[in-house]
Formats: sequence, C-alpha cells, structure tokens
Amino acid sequence: MAVERPLTKPKTFVFLKMNFLKDKPAIVRLQWLIWVAVFLIIFFSILPEEGLAHAIIFSTTSVAFYTLVIYGNILLLFPKLWERGHKVTYVICVVVLLVGGGLGRGYLLIYLFNHFVTAPPEKMDTGMALNFIIAGVLNYMLSFVFRIALAYFGLKQQAEEILLQKSQAELNLLKSQVQPHFLFNTLNNIYYEAYREAPRTAGLIERLSDIMRYFVDESPKDEVSMQTEVSFIENYIALEKIRIRHKTDISFVKEYNAESRIPPMLLMTFVENIFKHGIDKSSKENKIEISLIQQEGFLLFQTCNRVHPVASKEECHGFGIENLRKRLTMLYGTKFELNIEKNGGHTFTAFLKVPIS
Repeated sequence: MAVERPLTKPKTFVFLKMNFLKDKPAIVRLQWLIWVAVFLIIFFSILPEEGLAHAIIFSTTSVAFYTLVIYGNILLLFPKLWERGHKVTYVICVVVLLVGGGLGRGYLLIYLFNHFVTAPPEKMDTGMALNFIIAGVLNYMLSFVFRIALAYFGLKQQAEEILLQKSQAELNLLKSQVQPHFLFNTLNNIYYEAYREAPRTAGLIERLSDIMRYFVDESPKDEVSMQTEVSFIENYIALEKIRIRHKTDISFVKEYNAESRIPPMLLMTFVENIFKHGIDKSSKENKIEISLIQQEGFLLFQTCNRVHPVASKEECHGFGIENLRKRLTMLYGTKFELNIEKNGGHTFTAFLKVPIS
C-alpha cells in the first residue's frame, strides 16, 4: 500500500541564512545585515560595467578588508592599547594595519584579477598602492563611527533587558504578595489570642508581623528610614534568639539619626551571617557585638562574633558578601568600605562604611 507524503519545499539560501541569524543576539544580527548590505551595494554597483567575476572578487575582498580594519581597531587595538595608555604602540600598530592591510588587499586583488578576469596582467604601481592605503585610512576613521553605533545599540539593548527584568520582578513581587492584608489581620488575631495566655509568644508574633510588613511595604522602596531598618534588624535578632538553646550575649550599640535614609536590607547580610555561621547552638559562650554609628555623613556598621569549631567547619561560599559588594558598587561606586577579617582564628569581624543622607 503506497503512502502519500506531502511535498516539502527545499530550503533556500535566504531561509538558511535567516535561521542562522535567528539564534544570534540582536546586535550580532544587525552587524551581519550591515555587512551583507555593504557587499550587495558594492557588488551591484560594479556588476553592470565589470561583469560577474570582477564584481564577486572586488566585493568579497573589499568587505573582508573593511571588516579587518574596523574590527581590528575597535575590538583589538583601541581597547587593548589606547585605552590602557599604550598610545605610541597603538599608533604604530594602526600604521602597520593600514599600510599592510591596504597593500595586502591591492596585491590580492591584482593576483585574483590576473588569474580570473583580465587577459593582460595588471601590475601594482605607486598610485594604486597609495589609493589602497588611503581607502584603509577612511575605513579606520569609519571604525569609530561603527564603534559608537555598536555602543549605542548595545546600551539600548541593555536598557530593554533591564526594563524586562524590572517588569518581571514587579510581576514576581505581585505574585508573592498573596493577600498580605489577610495574613497581617490573621497574625493580629492570633496575637490577641496569644496575649491572654502567653504574652511572650504574643510579642514574638508581633515581631514576625512587623518583619512581614517590612518585606511587603518597605523592601521594594529605594530608601527607608534608619529607624525602620533598625527595627527590622531588632525583630530579626529577637526571632533568631528563640532558635538558640542557651542564652546568647548580644550587644547592639546604636547612635544614629532616626530620620536618615538608607537602602533597605543593606545591613542584613552581616546579621544573617552571624546567626548562620557565628553561633554554636550547643555552646553557652556565644557572644555577639553589633554597632551602628552615624558620624560625619557616614554610617559605620560593624559586627563581631566568636569563631566556633563547628561553625568554622561549615562550608561557606560567601555568596551573600559577594552579592552585597556588587550592590554597594552599584549604589555608591567607590565611596564605601567593606572589610571582612578573621582575627587570629578566634573572632570574625565585618565592617561597612557608607555615605548616608
């Protein structure tokens, strides 16, 4: 029994080319399209007068030379030499690139023309060599325009990606806020019920409610008041203390202007690390020192805890500190200090200094 199969169209060159570019980033696709357009412009401008072979050879060689000069300058010479202060070396390399590339292009064209196009062989003369070198100089100047255009489209693409990420983050935030008021009202009801029987438990519920409200209402903001941030840290410490079997000596020194502003969650990495790596729950000798001092337009935040044998053996990759450093760089550039020290293997100290408004 014969089975009929639908006929499939053969894949054309254009179709394959589109599939090839489909998987490339937008900036790469743009460059491919530019060079294809340049090739076609040169090819069809020469084809009517010089013929097919001459047009193919000249177009292919010219585009290859243009890409050599432009990308050789903007991707190699300029960033590797000029931007790193090697200006004399850069000038020498540019001269070598233009003279060598121009003469190489000229001799290659004459060789190909003599073998495939012209009957009487052509020879390179001084005028032709000078023209090829001048064409290289023009392409060298064009490379900076090309570089600016690539930088513009690159920044535009980054801006679009940032907007997309921001929209996705806002969507995720909305998804995470599943009836927050219902949760807060429920916690308040549980608090009043617990207050009758166990006032201490009611106090912990109230702190948990405040932490949840901070995450929902304050953390999405660019800045929060110092009083809000300190209250959040105190609530977090109070809830962490109930997980520790023995009493922990915690000293929290605070000298700050309550109305000063600070990015939310900026100090929590240090505090989290204390309870994650600086506490031995089976030991009675846990001691934590935290100080938050505001002076002369800066906020000085420091934590110090003992290093316990059990905690020191735990694997810690330091992703929290690394992410904090990246965030500080985005917020303050170089106007901050972040120091992490392990003093003699007995104490672990973290220090942060940032400008504050």
